[in-house]
Amino acid sequence: MESFEFSTELVPGLPNELGLECLTRLPYTAHRLASGVCHRWRDLFQSPDFHYHRKKLGYTQKVACLVQAFSGGTVNGPKRPGELPSYGISVFESLNRGWYRLPPVPKYPNGLPLFCQLASCEGKLVVMGGWNPVSYDPVADVFIYDFTTQQWRQGKDIPSKRSFFAIGACSGRVYIAGGHDENKNALRTAWVYDLRKDEWDQLGELSKERDECEGVVIGEGEFWVVSGYGTERQGQFDGSADVYEFKSGEWRVAEGIWEPGQCPRSSVGIGKGGKLMNWAELDTAVRVGARGIMLGGRVLVTGSEYQGGPHGFYMVEVKEGQIGKLEKINVPDEFSGFVQSGCFVEI
Repeated sequence: MESFEFSTELVPGLPNELGLECLTRLPYTAHRLASGVCHRWRDLFQSPDFHYHRKKLGYTQKVACLVQAFSGGTVNGPKRPGELPSYGISVFESLNRGWYRLPPVPKYPNGLPLFCQLASCEGKLVVMGGWNPVSYDPVADVFIYDFTTQQWRQGKDIPSKRSFFAIGACSGRVYIAGGHDENKNALRTAWVYDLRKDEWDQLGELSKERDECEGVVIGEGEFWVVSGYGTERQGQFDGSADVYEFKSGEWRVAEGIWEPGQCPRSSVGIGKGGKLMNWAELDTAVRVGARGIMLGGRVLVTGSEYQGGPHGFYMVEVKEGQIGKLEKINVPDEFSGFVQSGCFVEI
């Protein structure tokens, strides 16, 4: 949006153009407090158009949101033998390399649904699906975190319960595809969620069933559903991808873009020339459980050297399609837990 219209001055004594410029420069951490000044400021800070205005002028901040195991086991203390750890959402600010944790989702105060998926839309964080952390039953929940109000709200449920599906977001919409249903049957269906309308629409079907596939959005043109396997081919990961073109609204198949047999879950990244790559291939230090989150010209990469090994955190520079070496970063103990998944958010 190129301009905003206001019935009264945004900042008393200043033309609205200058008042808007002043408010545009406020860091996102001050938006909640500033929203309490007046209704005009509240409406401005919560407007998706204001997000795009700040993004256009370069005043947004890039953060990584991670689904991370609580250090020590669970929210309320160490875990019992055989009990899965509890997960929360940690935020890494790339500018100052600071860490903090988001408040828990009100419906799940003791930990997120296991294996839930993350995406970002218009500066907000969207959490979808997963397993109930107590019963382990799949859920269709959708939650949205607004960094301006610093509060969660619940969105419209996913049309059908599914786990381990591909997810990606672009232009205010979240795309999901594949995964498996409550009966462990691999799926071919795909859906899109409109954040502003709080509505779901079906996108047709993939070329094949794709359980445990990975979603990647390339630019603002395509949603890639990478690899996965069918119900009768448990664990035999495919080397192809289904690609959804936003402009045409049609699917196509891309062959030979992934190493057959390798699990793509959270390991897929965009490398040299915009091609798909496996973050685990960067260095032996992240060969197990590799995760990569693009933060502008740099990537936050996490992973372990061996199964059960300590989790490492690294920054990697990506310049003109060339990927640099891992640079280890120091992480506070409370944020050193296993990273299950994550996404980039531009706030």
